[in-house]
Amino acid sequence: MEFSWKIVILLTSVSLGVQYIVVRPLLMVPKPCPRHTLYKESPGNAHTQMSFCKNSSVHTEAQIAAPQKHILLFSQTRTGSSFTGQLFNQHPEIFYMFEPLYHIQKIFSDGSSPKQQARDRALLGAYRDLLLNLYTCDLSFLEDYIQPEPKNHMTASFFRRSSSHALCSPPVCLGASEKEDRPEEVWCNRKCRTLNLTLASLACQSRSHVAIKTVRFPLVKDLRTLIEDPRLDLKIVHLVRDPRAVLASRMATFSDQYRSWKIWNATNHQPRHMDLSLINKMCKDMDHSVLTGLQNPDWLRGRYLLLRYEDLALNPEDKTKEIYKFLGLDLDPRVLTWIAQNTNSTNKWNYKFSTSRDSRTTLQRWRLQLSFDIVRSMQSLCSTSFALLGYRKVQSMAELRNTTLSLVEPIEF
Repeated sequence: MEFSWKIVILLTSVSLGVQYIVVRPLLMVPKPCPRHTLYKESPGNAHTQMSFCKNSSVHTEAQIAAPQKHILLFSQTRTGSSFTGQLFNQHPEIFYMFEPLYHIQKIFSDGSSPKQQARDRALLGAYRDLLLNLYTCDLSFLEDYIQPEPKNHMTASFFRRSSSHALCSPPVCLGASEKEDRPEEVWCNRKCRTLNLTLASLACQSRSHVAIKTVRFPLVKDLRTLIEDPRLDLKIVHLVRDPRAVLASRMATFSDQYRSWKIWNATNHQPRHMDLSLINKMCKDMDHSVLTGLQNPDWLRGRYLLLRYEDLALNPEDKTKEIYKFLGLDLDPRVLTWIAQNTNSTNKWNYKFSTSRDSRTTLQRWRLQLSFDIVRSMQSLCSTSFALLGYRKVQSMAELRNTTLSLVEPIEF
């Protein structure tokens, strides 16, 4: 009998140990530091002698009452997502990251891949793992994907660092100046040099919200596990745009990938063996995600906002107020100032990926760039998208070129 009791005790101990191993990672999820205690200036090397969280193992009442909230700007390439992301980037309480999943995609693209379906599943899994870590402000997880590999948590290869105000400001960037009147894209990489990922993680913890822009997920349903994860408080802003405008922008930006489309546009004749799969997939993915969002399933309820880029470009201040109301966050005056300065812009800093523009003029530009033959084909390929999102089709070259005729129907989602 004594031997039997020893076995019971041993099995109980093992069971408790296994339960602790399973639960322990959930208990160790980083919690935001109180923002007034995070950084403390000290003499010497600011990278090594900066005071981190005081009593970081003890969570204050403020931390428990107000955990970080999380935002994902979900979209496709060349939909205006860079511009829209700046509406989050300008808010002082939002830690914003521009396309951090790029590093994973690059690793997968560079290596030898198995069957496409298996590769896509693995890629989505890696994306979700990285997002979870980034939303909990553990930027060290990125080090497995950044090339060349960071040394001592320092890297000069963080993709589009200059698109994040938090990564171009003290204490992450000690070379930044408050008096800069040029966009951060112009000077950040030169003045800030290497990025200290440890300081970036701490800066992330000091903000109340973490926002990430990505065009890497095909479908909104791919985010379900993150939305349902109790460690996150995630809301999705789904940005869409007229497929005709998206195509025109992609043709101008990615010349090699869309070479056959450019030939078609120039000659008004569709090339033989034309590959339409990119456009088919773009519209099908958009339709699937929009339908998922509009069906309002339990797992997405209250966490999904559908936004047309055209509405934002025409009424930037009003639409931005709607976005911030959805997020439950006060709209900081700095966001409105940025809108005023960057939606009527004719400044000399415009470039291919610039977020400074005359938004009303840019909105109609595709109508003067695409041939009617391509537009007619796009309207057939993406017919469901037009019906779902309220984009009006044109029936002639005259309608296409008449920019006083609106092709955006008023609609409420």
